[in-house]
Amino acid sequence: MSGLVLLTDRRQVAGGRALVEVVAAAVAGGVRWVVLREMDLPRAERLALAAELRPILIEAGGILAAAGPDPLLDNAIGPAGTTVCAIGSRPPVVLHLSAGGPYPPPDADLIGRSCHDEAELRQLSTEDYVTLSPVYPTRTKPGYGPPLLPGGLADLIRLSPVPAIALGGIETPAQVRACVEAGAAGVAVLGAIMRAPDPQHTAAALTTAFHEATTVGRSPNASTKGET
Repeated sequence: MSGLVLLTDRRQVAGGRALVEVVAAAVAGGVRWVVLREMDLPRAERLALAAELRPILIEAGGILAAAGPDPLLDNAIGPAGTTVCAIGSRPPVVLHLSAGGPYPPPDADLIGRSCHDEAELRQLSTEDYVTLSPVYPTRTKPGYGPPLLPGGLADLIRLSPVPAIALGGIETPAQVRACVEAGAAGVAVLGAIMRAPDPQHTAAALTTAFHEATTVGRSPNASTKGET
């Protein structure tokens, strides 16, 4: 997982728009990785959301990941009415797990894990990537931290055995660039796009900042093991 990653939170969506509409706008702005959270919803409603979002990502060549150990594929309908969980036609199973478990991770095509400190990084086993948070103070989780800031992010990236995605309070192109300079393989945002008056414009600006930063050069501290 790399580039600009969008984490969903329908409660943060501005202007009365639907979550699917915001994700579609973000994808139009360049986002190719989306992590479906909405953990408070009943499973049937999360399945329905996944069934709506997955074709949007597939059409753009992107990936929908599910937060938690449930891949949210049951009875999901893909493009042209195909059942995506049918043999040979399902999309990759990508799970993003919390620091709290499960350990070891379940089987999947790609596994991510939320981490916040060295102790949690040391628990990793077969994960493919991690998110490291919070990098900055975050309006989504006020008081959560303390924030790593780019220096602390770089320190944890040096300890990580897998590529790291920066997460938490990242809202501006300058912050995206700082995370890349610290060695992040990707940058995850939530409120910056969920709350944006124009999600497509915001996604495009942050995606451009990421790609510009990566072309300038990446910190030699960045981990490359298992990078996708």
